[in-house]
Amino acid sequence: MKVLLKEDVDNLGYAGEVHTVADGYGRNFLLPKGLAVRATPDVMKQAEAWRRRAEARRAELRAEHDLLSDKIRAVTLTFTARAGDSGKLYGSITTAQIADKLNEKLGTEIDRRKIGGEPLRQLGEHHIPVRLSGDHHPEFLVIVQPEGGLPAAAPAPVAVAQPAAEELVDEAEMEEYEA
Repeated sequence: MKVLLKEDVDNLGYAGEVHTVADGYGRNFLLPKGLAVRATPDVMKQAEAWRRRAEARRAELRAEHDLLSDKIRAVTLTFTARAGDSGKLYGSITTAQIADKLNEKLGTEIDRRKIGGEPLRQLGEHHIPVRLSGDHHPEFLVIVQPEGGLPAAAPAPVAVAQPAAEELVDEAEMEEYEA
């Protein structure tokens, strides 16, 4: 099925472009949502007007995403979580938690699905990408610290007193003793 896109569609194309798509994708998704119309000769006359409107909208979005990208790059979020001795968390910091804290700090509404990567399961610093659009993928820093502050240093090894020479038992006596 040939369709003319009325709006930009991720992984397909920009508004005003004609694409051949699977019948089901066109009938069940693109047409009902108003993202596209069937590419007929009458509709093709409107394509140039849609292209101009979409290009103006994309320019506005690019400007907004440039500003938002700069704000996101300047953000550093800190989380505290319970962790084992190896630095592995007893759970994880999810993308929903990261998105909530990022939105709270920036005053935006970034969807959690646009926050890249898997949930964080290790202590330390993590660079997290945000997919704003095809051209804008700013990263910000997330620091995961253990609960209670920095982990305590390992205790110093305790010196073990060596037994006196008379306390040493040779192997032969030990074998007799075990028997």
